[in-house]
Amino acid sequence: MYLRNRLYTYLTTLIIQLLACTYVFSQAQPNILLIVADDLGFSDLGAFGGEISTPTIDQLASEGLRLSNFHTQPTCSLTRAVLMSGVDNHLAGMGTLSELITPAMKGHPGYIGQLNFKVATLPELLHKNGYHTYIAGKWHLGETQKTDPFSRGFEQSFSLLTNGGSHWYDQKPLSPSMKMRYTENGRTVPKLPKDFYSTRNFTDFMLGKLKESEGDGKPFFAYLSYMAPHNPLHAPKAYIDKYKGTYNEGWDALRRERLNSLKRIGMVEPGIKPFPRLHFVPAWHSLPPEQQKTYARRMEIYAAMIDYMDEQIGRVLSYLRQSNQYDNTIIIFMSDNGANGAPNTTYPNQTGDYLASFDNSLENSGLTNSYVDMGAGWAQASMTPHRLFKSIVTEGGTLSPLVVKLPGKMINAGNISAEFTSIRDIMPTLLDLAGISPIHQINRRATLPLQGKTLLPLLSGKTSKAYKGANQFGTEIFGNKAYTSWPWKIVLLSPPLGSGAWQLFNLEKDPAEMTDLSLIHIEKRKELLKLWQHYKIKNNVIDF
Repeated sequence: MYLRNRLYTYLTTLIIQLLACTYVFSQAQPNILLIVADDLGFSDLGAFGGEISTPTIDQLASEGLRLSNFHTQPTCSLTRAVLMSGVDNHLAGMGTLSELITPAMKGHPGYIGQLNFKVATLPELLHKNGYHTYIAGKWHLGETQKTDPFSRGFEQSFSLLTNGGSHWYDQKPLSPSMKMRYTENGRTVPKLPKDFYSTRNFTDFMLGKLKESEGDGKPFFAYLSYMAPHNPLHAPKAYIDKYKGTYNEGWDALRRERLNSLKRIGMVEPGIKPFPRLHFVPAWHSLPPEQQKTYARRMEIYAAMIDYMDEQIGRVLSYLRQSNQYDNTIIIFMSDNGANGAPNTTYPNQTGDYLASFDNSLENSGLTNSYVDMGAGWAQASMTPHRLFKSIVTEGGTLSPLVVKLPGKMINAGNISAEFTSIRDIMPTLLDLAGISPIHQINRRATLPLQGKTLLPLLSGKTSKAYKGANQFGTEIFGNKAYTSWPWKIVLLSPPLGSGAWQLFNLEKDPAEMTDLSLIHIEKRKELLKLWQHYKIKNNVIDF
């Protein structure tokens, strides 16, 4: 009897201790790994119907949830402003890119071209609540010491402050009037190592910081903000060679293959028609063989950049598994906007002499001292079946692949959600997961309330629906405008891409935005125009 009582007491104590440990673990703040690709197309990933090798992200998708109706703003810094602030980019001061401020924008608070101080940033709130906060990669939300990521909540940072440029050590900018400026913890990095390649070095920095803090009892927020696959298209030669011949059939064939694949995995309905090939994009079969080789090479480089990025992400996830942190980490992967179909001639103050200074021969394309872009033909394939691409307020500019893996094992692992969601909900979701209540004051300054809401019930599988109002989303850039109240959307595009008048589309039936329903659903158009006017006034949007 004595031994039996002792055994009973021992087992009871052990169970209580195990339950206590389980409770403590479940209450611990999770780690956060936020990965953002730059100008990645909707269908580029294997998990989203693409042929590019992305086994790391595909595995992540099998363990997490894919969101096929997730929307960003149409350009990089606009999206990043919402991501870091949880409010509309105009309220955060980023109605336009810093390098594209026009005289008409000057003096308007929504168009200062940097993240303002009316917002509390995601890293500020996380750091205030016990998180390590690290950034490696592109920032593009301010270039001064006050607006550097090191001053906006990141305790460790290695960042490109500007919009882009060479992925190699030479730091050649996108146009002669621009510059590339890297900082580490707020201090300018004057020179990069000779073997520098952005994707690898950003990953190296992040891994170094994660290892330094391993085991100190504090959770981390790691913002891995890659430049890939933003042009200039650059990748290590071995990865480019891996895709040799893959795209010889051209962009028309790739569009068909991608669309069929999207239909096969259930991301696009069977009867959906794609937006037609743009009138200024030639049919592939009409191009001379030498031009076909040149254009195919560009897509090979683009694919290589994504392949290499996936491999580098794999390094981070392997470390998290080896250090027993993977199961307590939320991992988010997304793009900042649609694929980039604009030529490199469109950057501000671009010159022919500057472009002619590069060696864009077939053998050197993608390597040091080359400067090639993706082009509209391939960008359309990446965004199929949607209309247009980056910088445009249509679906092709704002639809992004999103993969979310929550801590632990997800009951909806491997599933696809077609719920309309947007970039404004990422920050509220992460704060909710971390158990942090948004505040309206930080560092003695008043801050704006978050506009989005948490998506955790949707992501965790507790519900198949997002919160009420999640389907409302507005955007404006360069005077082009759109407002969505899913499944309805109004769009105003200036010529030559549009008519200059508001058009109405039903995205559920017509995701390619080909059939204007303005004259059929007159009242619905009026309803969305009212919603647009409310959005415009509320968010400091101006008319041009």
